Amino acid sequence: MALTVAVQMDPIQAIRIAGDTTFSLLLEAQGRGHTLLHYTPDRLSMRDGRVTARVEPLRVQDVEGDHAALGAQERIDLAEVDVVLMRQDPPFDLAYITATHLLERIHPRTLVVNNPFEVRNAPEKLFVTAYPELMPPTLITRDKQEIEEFRAEHGAVVMKPLHGHGGAAVLRVLPDDPNFGSMFDLFSVTFREPWVVQRFLPRITEGDKRIILVDGVPLGAVNRVPAANDIRSNMVRGGTGGATALTPREQEICAAIGPELRRRGLILVGIDVIDGNLTEINVTSPTGIRAIKRLGGPDLAVAVWDAIEAKVTKPQVA
Repeated sequence: MALTVAVQMDPIQAIRIAGDTTFSLLLEAQGRGHTLLHYTPDRLSMRDGRVTARVEPLRVQDVEGDHAALGAQERIDLAEVDVVLMRQDPPFDLAYITATHLLERIHPRTLVVNNPFEVRNAPEKLFVTAYPELMPPTLITRDKQEIEEFRAEHGAVVMKPLHGHGGAAVLRVLPDDPNFGSMFDLFSVTFREPWVVQRFLPRITEGDKRIILVDGVPLGAVNRVPAANDIRSNMVRGGTGGATALTPREQEICAAIGPELRRRGLILVGIDVIDGNLTEINVTSPTGIRAIKRLGGPDLAVAVWDAIEAKVTKPQVA
């Protein structure tokens, strides 16, 4: 069954397709005969209860620099399409949250992936705290005394903004770090939200595993190893990806969270695991599909579209 698929994303002309998960999803959708429409979040509107967007017909090909062809722009009612892929990158700010409110008006009659209500209520670094038994010791606060007491208990820690993304502003703080006061001041004036403070996991040097779950089932993973003299494994920060398999502990983690992901309608999720510790559950715009395929793993875009098509063909509740 051919579907009409609108993708809400950052400008497609500017993406780097070699590692872009959204592009993989678009290639697979096009290969299945689905009609693709492209729009950026700033073109999403609601008037008198109708959610619309100014979209362009889209064709894609796996050629860097010549990967997207856009047609003439037109305004459409998003309630009339079959699927909306919400794939713009964070930051998870008020603009992002507003988009979830608008898309919630059309879901599930129009299937929004991931479920916008659950995306809004499951930010990466907060949702994961529902599973403290799977995590390293973690504190969420802006209170300096709380952080100092946590450091006294756990020694070296990692500090990061609660709604940060892409490895930005992730800092390791040593037990007797003379820069802690300055770091605290910098975070205080830069970020309005609380921060995540976690016990430092020394085996980060062996990798931070990104595991992709589709409809709650783990189907592939990539082990991201930080560059020398960096604790951040994100590939946009210089980390390198390697083929990997799931350990028994990682399978246990996936089994614990999988049913809840499925219940919430979070079809495409990427979790991060360091040394058997769950650190994030990424639901906004998770990546890793292209890296997994490039390293000899399965093409998970196939599984994602199998899951989407199965849900679209079922009767939708208004």
